[in-house]
This record gives sequence, structure tokens and C-alpha cells, in this order.
Amino acid sequence: MNDLQNNKLVLFQSKKIRRTWHNDEWFYSVVDVIEALTDSPTPRQYWGKVKQREFVDLQLSPIWVQLKLESADGKKYDTDCVNTKDAFRLIQSIPSKKAEPFKRWLAEVGKERLDEIENPELAQERMKALYEKKGYSKDWIDKRLRGIAIRQNLTDEWRDRGLIYEKDYAILTAEISKATFGMTPNEYRKYKNISNKSKVNLRDNMTDLELIFTMLGEKMTIEISNKEKPKVMIEHKKVARRGGDVAGNARKQAEKELGRSVCSKENYLENPQDRKFIDNGM
Repeated sequence: MNDLQNNKLVLFQSKKIRRTWHNDEWFYSVVDVIEALTDSPTPRQYWGKVKQREFVDLQLSPIWVQLKLESADGKKYDTDCVNTKDAFRLIQSIPSKKAEPFKRWLAEVGKERLDEIENPELAQERMKALYEKKGYSKDWIDKRLRGIAIRQNLTDEWRDRGLIYEKDYAILTAEISKATFGMTPNEYRKYKNISNKSKVNLRDNMTDLELIFTMLGEKMTIEISNKEKPKVMIEHKKVARRGGDVAGNARKQAEKELGRSVCSKENYLENPQDRKFIDNGM
């Protein structure tokens, strides 16, 4: 449940482009750019040849830097990256019919981020507009955006305590979710009939109450972590469980009052003509 991926993944014509914010600007994965431009099945080898031809043979200064980007296995590796200016230089070295549309796309996504840094409310407005187009209600959107902000605060807290790997965040998120709902995110996806292979975000398929208790569990984890300052993973896991326990106990009390489970099998259909929550158990 990694909301927004901190904007670290963008799409160009359905091709994933990894990027990272470094020295106050975006840096993009070179191999991802090459794959998007050429559809090459071996973009790393393609980049090796371009690198040799353009920069080694001609003795030009390298335009790339190595930054850590997350790979398909969830781990972060040193990856050749270029900023927007040098991405334009790179494009000039690669014959592709997609060059011009890619340049326009690159300028657009770069400007979006700069605008959002100058005015953070723009990011919220952009997300709000996306959810409105999908047909979500205003009340639900308000909760979802608040949940995104809390989630960002939580990952910031973990990062400040020395946790930098996405797999660690996933482990701790599972601890909070298990204590809050009695299910890990993967189990929750199965409960809602959402394939684990799907890129659909679990939280985009939660009801208002599910979002509220998710926020409570994560907010309490932030508060406890900030108070106790855990240093090692085992301490972080205990804090995550305690944060989730607060939300879990509140959920059980709510269920007692309501006479029904807060955990819902409802999910949000992707079908544009049927934008609503449905119960897959029916």
C-alpha cells in the first residue's frame, strides 16, 4: 500500500519510467527511457552500446549519475540516471519515432513537479481531480487525501529512524493492518477479491470506515514512534503493532455498536459505466 509511490514512477505511453528527486530536480532511469523510446527487449545492452559509442569513443563527458532506484525485486540498486536537460541530450542519440512526443511528455512531467514544490496544494488538487473523474464521492475523496498525507508522514517518520527500504515499509504496514483489521494487505486484497498481481491500490477500494481506521492505525504508529524513537526493526514492529492495536480496538467497539463488521468485501469497479462500490460476496 504505497500511496503515490512518492511520484517515483511515471508512465509514457504505458511504459514505466522510474525517477527520483535529487539535487532539487528529477533524475530518470536511462534504461527505462531507452526502453520507452525503442521498445528494445534488452534496454541495458542498448544503453551499453550508446554509452560506448557516444561517450567513450568520442571521449565526451558522462551525462549520467548513479542513483539508487527500486528494481522489480523490491530492492534498490545503483542505476544510471539523467536529469531533464541531459535526458534531452540522450534522446538525440537514440533514433526513435517517439522522440518528439517523449520530449513533450518530459517537459510536462518535470514542470508538474516544480509547480507542486512551489505550491504543494497543486498535488492535492491534481489527485482530487483524478478521483472525481473516477466517480468517487467528495466525502470519500477528502478522507482518501487525508489518508495519503498521513501515509506520507508515516514513511517520513520511518525514514528519519533509519529505514530506507520499501520491503521494510511493507513489513511494518502489514503489522499495522493485521492489528487494525485482522488481515495483512495481501489478505485484505484477497478478501476484497482484488488480485495481488493487479496494480489496483487496495485503499482505493476501501469504504469510508475502512479508510478512517487505516488512518487511525498509521497516525498512532507515527505518534508512538515519535515518542519512543525505535532504532531497530524489532522495535519498529512492536510500535507498528501497538499503533494498529489502538485502531483495532476502536474498530471492534464500532462493530459492537453497529452490529456488523467494518471490514467490507466491497471494492470499487474500474468499469466506467458502473462506478460504485459492490459487494463481491453477493
